[in-house]
Amino acid sequence: MRRSILVAVVAATASLLAGPAAADRDHGRDDDHAHRARDLNTRNVELGPRPYFLVDDMADSDLKDTLLACGKREFHPSDFSIGHRGAALQFPEHTRESYMAAARMGAGIIECDVTFTQDLELVCRHAQNDLHTTTNILAIPELAAKCTQPFVPATFNADGTLLTPARAECRTSDITLAEFKQLRGKMDASNPRATTVAEYMGGTANFRTDLYSGPTSGTLMTHAESIALFQSLGVKMTPELKIPSVTMPFNGMSQEAYAQKMIDEYHAAGVSARKVFAQSFNKDDVLYWIAHEPAFGAQAVYLDDANTVAELPDAAELASYKADGINIWAPPIFALLASDGAGNIVPSQAALDAAAAGLDIITWTLERSGILADGNNGFYYQSYDDAVTREGDTMRVLDVLGREIGVLGVFSDWPATTTYYANCMGL
Repeated sequence: MRRSILVAVVAATASLLAGPAAADRDHGRDDDHAHRARDLNTRNVELGPRPYFLVDDMADSDLKDTLLACGKREFHPSDFSIGHRGAALQFPEHTRESYMAAARMGAGIIECDVTFTQDLELVCRHAQNDLHTTTNILAIPELAAKCTQPFVPATFNADGTLLTPARAECRTSDITLAEFKQLRGKMDASNPRATTVAEYMGGTANFRTDLYSGPTSGTLMTHAESIALFQSLGVKMTPELKIPSVTMPFNGMSQEAYAQKMIDEYHAAGVSARKVFAQSFNKDDVLYWIAHEPAFGAQAVYLDDANTVAELPDAAELASYKADGINIWAPPIFALLASDGAGNIVPSQAALDAAAAGLDIITWTLERSGILADGNNGFYYQSYDDAVTREGDTMRVLDVLGREIGVLGVFSDWPATTTYYANCMGL
């Protein structure tokens, strides 16, 4: 039965599928980016050492032998490999550099999370209110002053116990597009014990790096710029319409107009709907696209916001999604996997129910949990953590998702891992 799910899904996939520079310097830089982007299309995928490390770390098994045997092959981009915010494990998310890294690692689809500025321009950010943790806005006084909540330092009692954590909130809607373009991306992090802006902007997780967060990198992008880049890279696109932090309508723009504006930018760029997997956690957005932009709605992705297994939809609710015209359900990875109690990772009941409802599946997010061998791996592993004992188990996770459940694709913070697996398994 599981193999038949995969065959059906593969068939479905085939059918669907620091301050501004002078103007002349910007033009030169854009030309340089364009040349590099075109060059990517003529090169083999560059995976680096991580996928090989993961395979080497696997316990002995037929799967390990299969993955080892294909290690010297030529690798190619795969739609199974989806760049989550680009390549956010090591590059500042939703930056040109992160997107380029994802493409180099063979991501066949790359994500721009879409939100808007004060002047209603669409930009790539994971949330409308994350500029204080993902950019250098707090280090630019004239822009920091415009934040919904400017920086407030942490407070401590006499013995050094933290009383109130440091805080700030800076939204894209606090600033104009011109001001947004002055910012530089950094790794998504903050230090709750900070007493200065510089301290607050630290806090990067120890399994990540600040190596690519320098003052000449971290190039932020508009949604339209991401479309142009992705076209030049030859990848498909999966924009997520982010739920606004502001009350809608905002400056005259309704939620429906916001959903339409995102699609209009693909029309303006001449992008086929077959190359776009529009996403939202808001079911009304997905239903809007189905009703008003049916070509885009046919492969629109309904993201599931469940935080625990108990919050997942049951079989009847999943069937109702299909009845509403939704074709792709996208839950977090834990929703699709379970442990059999004997060390094996198996498809969950929700995965089986989704297949029975006729839904295709995309899932998120691999390579986002740090070291696995130390246990307590958190959100994405909550339903099967007892079956995960080493870093190489990442490949076992992918194998159940890819061959037993037959997901269309897997979002990953490091697409080299998913690209390696997909090429080895012919996905």
